[in-house]
Amino acid sequence: MNGLGSAADIGGILGWGIVVAALMIWVERRLLAFWQERLGPNRVGPFGIMQVMADMLKLFFKDEWVPPFSDRTVFVLAPVIGMMAALLGLSLIPFAPGVGVADLNFSLLCLLGLASLSVYSPLLAGYASHSKYPLLGGLRAAAQSFSYEVFMGLAAMGVVMQTGTFDLRIIVESQREGWYIGPQMLGFVLFLIAAVAETHRAPFDLPEAEQELVAGFHTEYSGIKFGMFFVGEYIGIILNSALIVTLYLGGWWGPAFLPPLAWFLLKLAGFLALYLLLRTALPRPRYDQLMRFGWMVLLPLALLNLIATAAWEVF
Repeated sequence: MNGLGSAADIGGILGWGIVVAALMIWVERRLLAFWQERLGPNRVGPFGIMQVMADMLKLFFKDEWVPPFSDRTVFVLAPVIGMMAALLGLSLIPFAPGVGVADLNFSLLCLLGLASLSVYSPLLAGYASHSKYPLLGGLRAAAQSFSYEVFMGLAAMGVVMQTGTFDLRIIVESQREGWYIGPQMLGFVLFLIAAVAETHRAPFDLPEAEQELVAGFHTEYSGIKFGMFFVGEYIGIILNSALIVTLYLGGWWGPAFLPPLAWFLLKLAGFLALYLLLRTALPRPRYDQLMRFGWMVLLPLALLNLIATAAWEVF
């Protein structure tokens, strides 16, 4: 362990994550409207940006209803687990030299562990709701997340084999002369696909498919608890995009006419936009197709990438 950031760093980065997650809701609506040739939110505030604030206030002042047939304690804790796991993961990302919360020499390993913990949020939400649709959504979320985290971890191991470390700062420093997206192109593509599935984003949003499951594992949720699921999902998108930038796109490295933090944020913004574009560009597969694609296609390719990387490092 190399150290922890100051209280200002911790509050700044975690607060920034929550603010950006809320802002992404507006960005997503505007971008989807632009790509689909419609207006989107444009009434409340300049360019409709205050629509997000109006939605947040609505969630804050809604009645906090807990179904009488639910397991109350687990029902309330489930959204907290998901949001806290995403925020803890964000604290491990090195945004620039000297900018970060936790500087650990096993930060990538810790991030993969936190991704596994986040699975408990939809699973417990589905179980505690004591309702058929949430239960099915929770089981789907658990199976999908556990499966695609395997492929995401195997894809990241190619970078670990090249650098010989789990320390994200050292991984970024080792890309001073060249990014890993070149030699690890296959791993990058596999990691990106697995990251989209792990965050349950379209087209892999099967755990909350409205045509089949109403709203999946958060069908019975309302008010601030539903808002925590919503914001936690967007923080997960930010976290996975930041991890892709760190592992494959050189992190904060870029031409000297911009500061390191600006390069990191520009790369991060590009991947956030890609996440949002996928929602409007690709159809949703069936659940069995999604699971078969993971185990029959992504797993062999991830193992092939590991073998090829090992052969390159040895010979």
